[in-house]
Amino acid sequence: MKGSSQLRGTLRELFTSQKFAALATEDRGKPHNCLVAFAATDDIRHLLFTTSRNTSKYRNIVAESRVAILVDSRSNQDSDFSKAIAVTATGRAKEAKGKERDRLLGIYLAKHPQLAGLANVSENALVKVEIANYEIATFHNVRIFKPR
Repeated sequence: MKGSSQLRGTLRELFTSQKFAALATEDRGKPHNCLVAFAATDDIRHLLFTTSRNTSKYRNIVAESRVAILVDSRSNQDSDFSKAIAVTATGRAKEAKGKERDRLLGIYLAKHPQLAGLANVSENALVKVEIANYEIATFHNVRIFKPR
């Protein structure tokens, strides 16, 4: 069993290696899932993504801030059964604004510099998800990690 510092390291490694995550929101009692280009803060307390304010995901977050984000290391190979991990992060999402947005946007664009044009369009929001916990799953094991 991995300790807290090892789990934190596993999460950082995964978040560095993966560019995309599956975001789950709720739309009036119905689930909604989509891909987002994401980044993590250094302390892994927040996951970040950008979106237009004219999307289902943004409207869903405004109506219900509880979300789940899945990040995994699948390679679509048989070895995934023994090597892949899947991390489900749960927390509350909200738009970052002002100086906080500027600071977090720097973190986001360090990972996704090609998205600078989209991230800086006034119709787009930078969303931060404050993580309550991570569920780290391998084929044979599940661990819960709270980033606080």
